[in-house]
Amino acid sequence: MAVRPPVLDEILRSVARRYRVPSVPDLFPLPEGDNPATALAVAIEQARAALARGETPDEISRLAFLEALSLMIRDAMRPEQGDPAFQAMVLQHRAAHVREYASLLARADQDRRAVRSAVNAVAHPAKQARASSDQQAKALALLHELAFSAAWKQLADATRAVLELPDIVVDPPLARGIARIRGEAALDRLQRLKELEPDALVQRYLSLRDRNGPRPGSAGAATQGTASRQRGAEVENLAMQALQALAQKLDREEGSAGSYHVVTSLRVPASLSTNAERAKSEWDAVLLRRAESGEGSWDVLLLVEAKASVEAATTDLPRLLRGLRLLSQADGDTIYTFETTQEAVRLRGASLSALKAVEAAAMGTADAKNTDPLKRTVLYFCDAPAEANPRLLSPASRMQLLSAQASLEFANKLAQGHDASPQELLPIWHDLLESSQWRGVLHQYQALHQVRELMVHADDLMAAIRNR
Repeated sequence: MAVRPPVLDEILRSVARRYRVPSVPDLFPLPEGDNPATALAVAIEQARAALARGETPDEISRLAFLEALSLMIRDAMRPEQGDPAFQAMVLQHRAAHVREYASLLARADQDRRAVRSAVNAVAHPAKQARASSDQQAKALALLHELAFSAAWKQLADATRAVLELPDIVVDPPLARGIARIRGEAALDRLQRLKELEPDALVQRYLSLRDRNGPRPGSAGAATQGTASRQRGAEVENLAMQALQALAQKLDREEGSAGSYHVVTSLRVPASLSTNAERAKSEWDAVLLRRAESGEGSWDVLLLVEAKASVEAATTDLPRLLRGLRLLSQADGDTIYTFETTQEAVRLRGASLSALKAVEAAAMGTADAKNTDPLKRTVLYFCDAPAEANPRLLSPASRMQLLSAQASLEFANKLAQGHDASPQELLPIWHDLLESSQWRGVLHQYQALHQVRELMVHADDLMAAIRNR
């Protein structure tokens, strides 16, 4: 890394961290009537800490986990106030034809595109205009109309009928194209989707999905996506403004001009991103310092990720750490060109390879000593209000716990009016302690603590810059 200006470190040390949570969750002042998710987070972290000490988690933690998970499932299954997404999942688990419908629905957009592409290949309006007879043109127009009105059974029937028309039979290439429509497995799946849709349990499943938000591909989902992108752009713009204020502050402190520079949407070049799977390859905003070598190159000082919500940062952390590892693989003697929103910038490999130390510190335990290098190099930037009682169990961990086989069987019993014992959830406890697939859940509170140590509010960062 570049030689860091002391003023920058002073500002980063002094900025308020209003989103932080304590390193030990059971010291957190829990609200009255605390919810099961919080109790689960505490029990999971106690289990992780015991394992880290080489001990077996005690009986108290195990019983607390089982009881809290059973209560969370019961809450999620409440008819009106529960979790519609989970209830839809339980319905899939219970009924084979609902599972089949959900599977077909998941690929319906892809199937519609495949069928319509096959229809367009022979019956696009431009091809209708070139038909050799009126009968041929009418047949192609019918196929096109049925495909684009989603009349899948009628389309399948029409392809069979059209293939018997004399004006189609005499045109083998056209007949083969129409036969391909009928032979599309996607068309069979779309017909089956339509057949299943009127079923009462399927309708219940769709009702639960709709309560959980607009369906993928719907107008509502498109509107929601547009609003989300606009919100994200607003926060990114605030982050850029804050970094520009910081760059100007550093220039004034050093009596220089142009020594510090801010870029947005810094994109990792192909030469560094060969192993970029699931790694961050674009950084929202970056503070740079002009390299002393005089080669027109820059050093990285601060990487900033803008998030519209606190929870968005928690799910982003693994990707961010992989992104740091990606940058740290740079060759120290090479200058790399990065594209940005403003212009291409040349970054010194020595500056990037120094991120190895930051990434290594980030993978350590989440105490103040080990998070300091990361806090000096990476910020999550947000303008959302801090919660009075932060959610200690991440949404991803909650969903993994709820979607476990034992949880679904437990919930299914409740849905059928039977009672269920917390002990029936014991397989999840064993998986949590022993399975690598549950490592993210076991370490979820550490990740939450680490993310919130890195997170600053827009107002707090600007205040720290002004007050220095």
